[in-house]
Amino acid sequence: MQITLEFTTLAGPHPELLVIPVFEEDRDFEAAASDPALQARLRAVRESGDFKAGVGELLWLYPEQPGQATFVLAGLGKQAPDPLRKGFQAGFAIGKRLGARSRGVVSLLLPAVALAHAGYLRNLTEGIITAGRGAGLYKKERERFALSELRLMVAPHGGLNQASLEAELHGAQVTAAALNWARELVNLAPRDKTPRRLAELIHDVLAPLGVSVEIWDEERIERERMGGLLGVSAGSDSPPRMVLLEWKGDPEAPALALVGKGVTFDSGGLSLKPSASMEDMKCDMSGAAVVAASFRAVATLGLPVHWRGYLPLTENMTGGNALKLGDVLTIRNGLTVEILNTDAEGRLILADALSYAVEQKPAAIIDLATLTGACLVALGTKTAGLFANEQALKSRVQHASEQTGERVWELPLDEDIADSLKSPFADCKNIGGKWGGAILAAKFLEKFVDGLPWVHLDIAGPSWSEADSGTQDAGGTGYFVRSLVRLAQSESTA
Repeated sequence: MQITLEFTTLAGPHPELLVIPVFEEDRDFEAAASDPALQARLRAVRESGDFKAGVGELLWLYPEQPGQATFVLAGLGKQAPDPLRKGFQAGFAIGKRLGARSRGVVSLLLPAVALAHAGYLRNLTEGIITAGRGAGLYKKERERFALSELRLMVAPHGGLNQASLEAELHGAQVTAAALNWARELVNLAPRDKTPRRLAELIHDVLAPLGVSVEIWDEERIERERMGGLLGVSAGSDSPPRMVLLEWKGDPEAPALALVGKGVTFDSGGLSLKPSASMEDMKCDMSGAAVVAASFRAVATLGLPVHWRGYLPLTENMTGGNALKLGDVLTIRNGLTVEILNTDAEGRLILADALSYAVEQKPAAIIDLATLTGACLVALGTKTAGLFANEQALKSRVQHASEQTGERVWELPLDEDIADSLKSPFADCKNIGGKWGGAILAAKFLEKFVDGLPWVHLDIAGPSWSEADSGTQDAGGTGYFVRSLVRLAQSESTA
């Protein structure tokens, strides 16, 4: 998609298709029109109350005579609270509706109040671009079209910096492209993203961008003593892979380790999931997809940061060699784990990846995983659970989240609840008591970070959308790609 920024007063002829975004508090949207006849039409809409300007609400005003413009009123919702989150949602709604068919040039008039919110233009644009790619990867007929050209029209005034706005738009394009790649990886059918194939897909995209991509096969994983990854993969005919990423935008910068859970399909193993609970388990590699996509954006933008990525990839299946309850695995750092539920497998492969990441002595670690249904029960489908052992790193992640509107909520690393992870046969069990499942999983992972600054993000809820809506597609969401990119950008300018 080509994006251009134009400073204009709209005093001349209107574009062929003009989108007018409107906040609920803004009741003077007819001021965007330059001719009295159209002003009267827009005034009539406002006075009728038929258009409420809610997030995702669109009203089309088609030309009454040949040669006149088509106008689209697009609701932005209330300016507060959480305008940045609503900006992405409103942009997605605009892009989704406009993308229902192939279009040429679309113009969008940016309200001045939107530009008063730092980052709003970027979030709105990211939403528009992201919506140009639907979830129907396997459909015979194409049902979503990216806009060929988007012209963002801004009324000039002294407070605007064109270079800054253009930088925001460039960041939006790069980030949205990476986000859509993450969504595509998640939405791929399981047979099309076995661990080997997913590793290859990641390599083929990231290596040309200058990201170092190293792929370990099963023999190398065994030599590296990754007992968790080997144990989980033992029930599958598709061998595991370990993908190591590195971006040295600034080799002297403190290294940030990003670890992403990559279970390409999760049957639950011998602790078998019900069929209905398996339907969306192609999304259990969302953490790995988000990390890989974030590397794509950071490398494309050429950000001066030092990132390392660790992506353990496996299936969790029920073959003859599958883990059994009572088995004991030895993780890379030497800790032994008694297996009492094979559906608590993500923490096992993350344990190996975290242990290896710690050995490389990063400044901090962030892991992302669709880890527990308990987190989804606690926080719902729109918010990720955040666990942290250090205030400064937690604040950096929360700040990045606030910039995008990708919500996180801190949950406690409760020491008392971790007692139920004790095992009489091994150093620990992979599950604990009945309550606090998300906390128990985080406490398990904490055993493998060796006290380094660490944030664990349980993205089980927001990483997948069950239903299609005006502001979101069904399927993978790529949740937290945008926030990780903002984190990298804030680190590179600190």
